Amino acid sequence: MATPPKTRSDTALDAPGGADRMMLIETFVRIVEAGSLSAAAQQLGSTQPTISRRLQSLERSLGVRLLQRSTHGMNLTEDGVRCYDRAKDLIASWQSFESTVRGANDEPVGTLRVVAPHAFGQRQFIKPLAEYLKRYPRMSVDWSLHDRSPDFIADGIDCAIQVGLPPDPDVVALRLGEVPRIVVAAPELLAGRPVPCQPHEMGGLPWVALRMFYRDEVTLTHVASGDTVTFPIAPRLSTDGLYAARTAALLGVGAGIVSAWAVADELAEGRLVQLAPEWRAAPLAVHLVYPPARFYPARLRRFIEIMREGASEALRDPLEK
Repeated sequence: MATPPKTRSDTALDAPGGADRMMLIETFVRIVEAGSLSAAAQQLGSTQPTISRRLQSLERSLGVRLLQRSTHGMNLTEDGVRCYDRAKDLIASWQSFESTVRGANDEPVGTLRVVAPHAFGQRQFIKPLAEYLKRYPRMSVDWSLHDRSPDFIADGIDCAIQVGLPPDPDVVALRLGEVPRIVVAAPELLAGRPVPCQPHEMGGLPWVALRMFYRDEVTLTHVASGDTVTFPIAPRLSTDGLYAARTAALLGVGAGIVSAWAVADELAEGRLVQLAPEWRAAPLAVHLVYPPARFYPARLRRFIEIMREGASEALRDPLEK
């Protein structure tokens, strides 16, 4: 089979001293952290052959084999382990050097990869995200929506918005605020009965359970006194989706505890009513989480700044007078 012609970038990688050494080192680190050449290529927006050539170029430059590949997978050699540890330090030092030379106002360039919960990522945090893209036109964002905790290294994620779950002690967690939660139901569910004012009046209703936070019992706190009450419920529907729970409540399936912002319009229009208005479920903390490092790239630093600026509006309690 004929060998395909080399591109200009391939020739540069083969030339002694002609390669961008930091790019080669960063590629090697990404290969190790992604777990494969193909995964690294996807995260870097490149191709597997290009990533393979970069690795080979770095190995020729250093005169050592860094990775041992077989049909069973990929493993670091002894030289590769030493190189990987030093490479991470070198990348952090280089990024810090670049930041110092460019000054504190260096403009971010590239792609930021963020994971956000389904509901919040579709609505609450879109405005600060749009502000980030408007303010930094040379940036793009990969905005993934799922509710599980991200694997920062394997998935190539820069940061994640996390709601409700306790932050992993191994990551940096910046608290953005909290989400108020209330009990709601469709008027038809009450069948003409007065709106319940006390928790004990709601236990006999059919319920919609948002199972990440409650399943077969509910705990509410009195807004003024701080007293708490726990009572059992019998869910007609159990789901892990906030929008599914809201829609089911709107259709009269049962009462449910939801984020106040998610039902503000429905309450104003009378399609839902708030049950026991003086009682609320515990608010959910919202954090921006990212892996610890000695230095953070401009794309992440600027995103953190804008998220902190926009958090108060994104998480504002719509029921506050």
